[in-house]
Amino acid sequence: MSSVRAGVPPAPSLEWAYFLDVDGTLIDIADTPDAVHIDAALLELIARLQQESGAVALVSGRGLAFLDQRLGKLNLPMAGQHGLERRTAEGRLWTHAAPAAAKTAIKAALAPILARHPGLLLEDKGLTLALHYRLAPRLASYAHRLMARLAADADAGLEVQRGRCVAEIKPAGMDKGAAITAYLTEPPFKGRRPVFIGDDRNDEHGFAAVNKRDGISIKVGKGASCARYRLPDVAAVRRWLADVLTKRKPT
Repeated sequence: MSSVRAGVPPAPSLEWAYFLDVDGTLIDIADTPDAVHIDAALLELIARLQQESGAVALVSGRGLAFLDQRLGKLNLPMAGQHGLERRTAEGRLWTHAAPAAAKTAIKAALAPILARHPGLLLEDKGLTLALHYRLAPRLASYAHRLMARLAADADAGLEVQRGRCVAEIKPAGMDKGAAITAYLTEPPFKGRRPVFIGDDRNDEHGFAAVNKRDGISIKVGKGASCARYRLPDVAAVRRWLADVLTKRKPT
């Protein structure tokens, strides 16, 4: 990864295809997975962006069940769990799950460790297992080593996805970049210049996929990245997206 450029991205266009991460991009990171707040202003912003642009998808580490519960009224195409589940604009669903037996074995191995370290929180997303250590940051290295070992021991084609204060075991080979690439072969995204906005290490695949297509890759916050542009925080992302709504398509 290289450092992103200083400054804001170019003025947005209604002709582009917008792919948006959620946590740390559209909403601020919460201490625990369930302690997030989706405000009415965000729902209105994304709904208007979809109405005006016609090509908006959420590409999140969250599961589709969570996104539907909190954001489902938007009726958007959505990719969840880092691309392991993806719903198209037409409503078709694609999923790639970790083997049930492997998940069961990993959860059993983690149970006594979670009991010893209450600051570690295990989230079963359905297709993946995410070990959060935001409440116990001193255990970061331990959490990543532990999950890497458990993924390897499972011998089931699994890998560890590193995120912000989380180590997540998931099937190998699927990521946000693959999800965006798939969307770009389908209407209404096909033929448009792609935009992807994200904040975390697991968004790098998405940035790389967009860069290959001369798109607009935007890193939120600090840190090295292959993204070409930067916005400082969630508030700046919302302001930049709101600027799209001042545009009008050519007549």
